[in-house]
Amino acid sequence: MATTRAAAAPPLRAYVLHHYDWSESSLIVELFTRAQGRVVVAAKGAKRPTSNFRPLLLPFQPLLATLGRTPADERSEVHALRSAEWAGGTPLLGAGAMLSGFYLNELLLKLVARQDPHARLFDAYADTLVALAGEPEDASALRAFELVLLRELGWLPELATVTLTAEPLQPAARYTLHPEAGLAPHTEGPNGAQWVALQAALSHGSGAALRVACAPVMGPLRGPLRGLLQYHLGSATLRTRQVWRGVRTLVESR
Repeated sequence: MATTRAAAAPPLRAYVLHHYDWSESSLIVELFTRAQGRVVVAAKGAKRPTSNFRPLLLPFQPLLATLGRTPADERSEVHALRSAEWAGGTPLLGAGAMLSGFYLNELLLKLVARQDPHARLFDAYADTLVALAGEPEDASALRAFELVLLRELGWLPELATVTLTAEPLQPAARYTLHPEAGLAPHTEGPNGAQWVALQAALSHGSGAALRVACAPVMGPLRGPLRGLLQYHLGSATLRTRQVWRGVRTLVESR
């Protein structure tokens, strides 16, 4: 009886989050893919001057990546990278946006489990890179991504009600996010109408709409989101935040 060969798996939409040396000529690469989430691949020969991988395995550029077969040992997480090609369509990040881009990558590396797909988070990441390429210093893009990340990982409460009582928010009253108590009344923070607008934009799914909703509350929103992210990071320290503080100290000392 004739046998049929299984169809090859389609290429994965992917971005490079991080890579490190595996040998004198090869790399281990952390990819963020739309269909399979965060995956680790071995890019053999990627460091050779003639390698097709060499100009492609760069951060912030959309790729179409083809992986080898799932490892026979289910405990192994490293796949072979069979091919990669540039998917196009995304402008390059300028120098002013690079640190913000690496901040996004670090959040994904430290908070998203491997082999756990999050298609909406992938789309938000791609959309945020485009926004940063156009407006490198627009902090609303970072706040919007943080909100989507927290929601997709199940750590963001409903933003239209008080978490512990389920009471609707009062438009003029102020509220803040607590890592354990959720959204609660506070003397500082966005007002109820602004939290409701954030919830509506999240539900709508438009990155542009969410950035618009974040713009008036970038300052008050930064602390609560940072506290919630740090709660889930545990003792881990974000290196990009340390670099930011160092740069700010250097600028202020001039």
